[in-house]
Amino acid sequence: MPVKGLPSDPNLDHLSYQAKDLLKAHAARDRVAAQRIREFHPRFSKATDAEIFDAQLSLSDAQLAIARESGFERWATLKRRIEKPTVADDLTLPHHERIEDAAFRLGVDLLDAGDVEGLRKHLNEHPNLVRQHVLFEGGNYFRNPTLLEFAAENPVRRGTLPANIVEVAKVILDAGSKQDPAALNETLGLVCSGRVPRECRVQLAFIDLLCDSGADPNSAMSAALAHAEFEAVNALIRRGARIDLPAAAAMGRVDDARRLLREAGSEDRHRALALASQLGHAEIVQLLLDAGEDPNR
Repeated sequence: MPVKGLPSDPNLDHLSYQAKDLLKAHAARDRVAAQRIREFHPRFSKATDAEIFDAQLSLSDAQLAIARESGFERWATLKRRIEKPTVADDLTLPHHERIEDAAFRLGVDLLDAGDVEGLRKHLNEHPNLVRQHVLFEGGNYFRNPTLLEFAAENPVRRGTLPANIVEVAKVILDAGSKQDPAALNETLGLVCSGRVPRECRVQLAFIDLLCDSGADPNSAMSAALAHAEFEAVNALIRRGARIDLPAAAAMGRVDDARRLLREAGSEDRHRALALASQLGHAEIVQLLLDAGEDPNR
């Protein structure tokens, strides 16, 4: 489930009460509490309800779950955000306006302007910039991006991309981003799941550039499928991404789904049911239910 995000005037005492209420709900073996703990406490991400209820849960465990449910890695970070907020914490601003590092902010501005030569010069003057990350907490994704990831315009900041964004991205890749597989894959996922690259007619060329630079096409399939970006899905398949059960379910490929179901694990079956349901493929939903997939999971 997505994070809830903080209200405009967050209160630390109120969040502390939420943590205590979560502890009480855990002690009462409340299934909604179990799901929240599984979703937002890393120690319980694969645990069953019974395993969660049988575990000893401390106040610090509950605080961690509440912090992550609010989009923060740790309770201490959430506490700092409330007590001493900075411009980076202002969720009403677009992400580029929340960047506190002047060199990084200028890099994003040059990227947004499509200024290839200006960006190349800036990266020559700041060679470590392509390896830097900025930290954005309090949201669902795009929480620790590199400069390359800003080129995807996902999340939407300006609502458009320069016509030469693929050339702009190549400047960043040539400056060193090719050596960062995590940033490559993250950017590919953002490009494949974002509407702006598609609307600006650069999505497919951008996918090819990233895959040519070493991005793994399989890494972006889940994001593209979940957002029904099927042009991107087909481009990823063309670049070597495999069609597994979730992919077949999302694309409505009944024969492939029936064939792949036999060897699919529990997690793939669950994702397949979620995607087929979300995208309206009733025959595949029925296939998965008949095979024993739990609709309440």
